[in-house]
Amino acid sequence: MKLYNYAPTTDSLYEEVLRGLGKNNKTLPGALLYDERGSQLFEKICEQPEYYLTRTELQIMQQSIDEIVALLGKDVALVEYGSGSSTKTAILLDHLPELACYIPIDISKEHLLQAAEKLARQYLHLEILPVCADYSQPFHLPPSSKVAMRYVAYYPGSTVSHFLPQEAVDFLAQIRQVCGPDSRLLIGVDLKKDPRLIEPAYNDAAGYSRAFTSNILTHINRRFGADFANQAFAYQAFFDSQAGRVEFYLVSQQSQTVHLNGVTIDFQAGERINLAYSYKYSLYEFAELAAQAGWRVQQVWTDEQQLFSVQYLTTYHTRTSHMEDAYGTGS
Repeated sequence: MKLYNYAPTTDSLYEEVLRGLGKNNKTLPGALLYDERGSQLFEKICEQPEYYLTRTELQIMQQSIDEIVALLGKDVALVEYGSGSSTKTAILLDHLPELACYIPIDISKEHLLQAAEKLARQYLHLEILPVCADYSQPFHLPPSSKVAMRYVAYYPGSTVSHFLPQEAVDFLAQIRQVCGPDSRLLIGVDLKKDPRLIEPAYNDAAGYSRAFTSNILTHINRRFGADFANQAFAYQAFFDSQAGRVEFYLVSQQSQTVHLNGVTIDFQAGERINLAYSYKYSLYEFAELAAQAGWRVQQVWTDEQQLFSVQYLTTYHTRTSHMEDAYGTGS
C-alpha cells in the first residue's frame, strides 16, 4: 500500500514549538498530541462513559445511514479528515459498495497505516489511498484508478471545534479547494448543552484525558531532545460559557526551567500551556460559520437529546451567506 506523505518536517514543528513556548501565554501545536501513543490514548478516551461524543455520533450514523448514503450517491471518492482508527468510517464503507476510492488523512503515520491496512483486508475491492498530513495545511489528494463522480469529505468527531471560529471558516473553505467546487461534506458537530454534561467528557475518571494530554511532553522530549518532567505539570480542562468552548491546559506545578535542544524555557508556578479548544455550536451558529466558507447545510441529523449533530453540506457557488438556506432542512 502506497503512503502519500505530506507530514510536517521535524524542523518546521520544532520552530512552531519554540514560537509557542516563547509567547507570554504559552501554547503547543495540537498536532503533536497525536503520535502513535497519543492516538492510542485518544481512542481510549472515546470509549469512556463520560465521553458522549463518539457513542452519540455512532448512534446517529447507524440510525440515519440509509438517508446519508442516498445523499452521498454512487461512485464518489470518500476523503476522511483525521481518520484515526476509522471506526465510524466502517459504517459508511459497509453501505457504500460502489465507492471510487477511500482516502484517509491523518497526522500519525503509524496509526494511519495500521488502520488503512486493516480496512484493506476487510474491503478487498476498495482502493485505499492513505495520506499522512497536517490537513490544516495545503496538500494534494492522490489520484485514484477509478474516476470519481465527486469528492465527499468526511470529518467526524466534531474535530472542527478545535479551530478558532475564523480558523474554522478558513479550514472549511480549504476543504472546498482540496476536494473541488462540486464536493460535499459530511461533518460531525458537537452542540451547545448544559456544561455539566460537557466538562466530564474531558475529565474522565479513568484518567485517559490527563494521560493523553501529558503525552505531548513525552513526544516533545523524544522528538526534540527536551527534558520536560510530566509530573511537574497538571492537566486542566474546563468549559468557558462566555466563549462557548472547552479549554485545555497543562499547568506548571512549580517554578522550573525546561531545556529544548539547547534553548532554555522558564515556567512560573501556575503558568499554563494552552493545548487546544473545543467549541460548541448551536445549529444556527454552525450554519452561519459554514456559509462564510461557501457551504450550505442541506441536512442535519441529531440524537433525541440534541447533544450532537451529523450534518451534510453542499457548496455555494459564491461565499455569500444566505441564512435561510444555510440553516438546512432537518434537525
